Amino acid sequence: MKYRSTRGQVTGQSFESVVLEGLAADGGLYIPEHLPTLPSDWQTQWANLSFAELATELISLFVGDDVSRSDVSALVCKSYSTFSTSEVTPLVSLDGERKTYILELFHGPTFAFKDVALQFLGNLFEFFLERRNRNGGSHKITVVGATSGDTGSAAIYGLRGKKNVEVFILHPEGRVSPIQEAQMTTVLDDNVHNVSVPGTFDDCQDIVKQLFGRPDFKSEHSLGAINSINWARILAQITYYFYSYFTLLRQGGGLPVFVVPSGNFGDVLAGYYAKELGLPVRKLVIATNANDILDRFLKSGKYEKDSGVLATPSPAMDILVSSNFERFLWYLARDYEAGGNADEAGNVIGRWMEQLKTTGSFAVNQAALTAARQTFWSGRCSDQDTYATIAKYHSREPSYLLDPHTAVGVHVAETLREEIDGLGADTICLSTAHPAKFSEAVLKAVNENGGHLDFGSILPPAFIGLLEMPRRCLTCDNSADAVAKLIVDQLSK
Repeated sequence: MKYRSTRGQVTGQSFESVVLEGLAADGGLYIPEHLPTLPSDWQTQWANLSFAELATELISLFVGDDVSRSDVSALVCKSYSTFSTSEVTPLVSLDGERKTYILELFHGPTFAFKDVALQFLGNLFEFFLERRNRNGGSHKITVVGATSGDTGSAAIYGLRGKKNVEVFILHPEGRVSPIQEAQMTTVLDDNVHNVSVPGTFDDCQDIVKQLFGRPDFKSEHSLGAINSINWARILAQITYYFYSYFTLLRQGGGLPVFVVPSGNFGDVLAGYYAKELGLPVRKLVIATNANDILDRFLKSGKYEKDSGVLATPSPAMDILVSSNFERFLWYLARDYEAGGNADEAGNVIGRWMEQLKTTGSFAVNQAALTAARQTFWSGRCSDQDTYATIAKYHSREPSYLLDPHTAVGVHVAETLREEIDGLGADTICLSTAHPAKFSEAVLKAVNENGGHLDFGSILPPAFIGLLEMPRRCLTCDNSADAVAKLIVDQLSK
């Protein structure tokens, strides 16, 4: 198994190199040079596997000779032993009459879906570095990432205390929830460095990309990526699409439509790869908040930046440009712009990304848009509808408390109910975070819509007293130069 960059200038890379490198030298994102073939009997042989066993089967298809099957199994078991349920990502019924289910992805140590990937990625980093250092080497990695809230805490919990790893996480000042900020900044391990930057998540993400685009700096400090630009993040998330499919079948359900709250496109991209591997998915639904660049693309074929990021009750989705969308665009470029030529597809992606940078937009042709619509539907959810959806399901019997990101997905699923029923499909809405992580939004939704919520009754024990714990956080100007200097200063201590 080899990997190539979406920009076309880097090919033939191993799994180990793409994991440790993160972003390709040409600025592109790594994708497999070809997708593996599932075993012919996967639907029967995998049907009753545990989450860890299923992850081992899927991940082993993508690692080539870089990681043995026994090592994949050990890494997977270690990663998911930190989850509070043996199912790892349980599937629960939200509305039996309408065949709607919630895929709970928040049972990891930081109560967010990103734990599924980042617990694995943290162990994978450590595995590769320890192997490189067995014969007296001194390989280290400096992980640099940006977060709109959940990536940061999940990355920190996945990397804290890891040998030969330093981690720097940039977050936008005042634009993450109090719980999210506390989860990050109360981790006091010596190898963890939180950095608060004035601006937006997109500003933080741009700084990270600029640092990775400086070859000398990247090489000198062995930069590694934990954002979903890292292929291993996407790979690890494919598992829960297969696992929920088998769970649904065991519960008497049919073929699924997956509805995915979407910001940076990584979560739903994993669903796309699951479908391309052969998982019988009827549709993937991209659910956006008011920052709706993906919804607008599916409706018009034009990928266009808005004037700025809007603050919403679902802050992890408050993103102007969805970085992972470039991976999906590569397949559109190859099949509908480049005549099936993989190298030319990289040139097309390069032109599109340059247009986006210089003019704020680019457009795909009608054939490409039609192909995208065959896989994806999309919808948008306003702030008002987010609050109303939380209140609606909390007041029902049985009651279910949605976090604001999950509420976006559930609302969009409701707006597409007729279309989903027309497919004869069941609906699986991905729940990306525990509601306690967004207490202000959840309390506002319930208490201002005629309900009452005793928040202490749903607060995980790990959150009790979290806001009062000692913290450590650095502040930095909003520029790549300033962040680079901060990293150098911290590493020299």
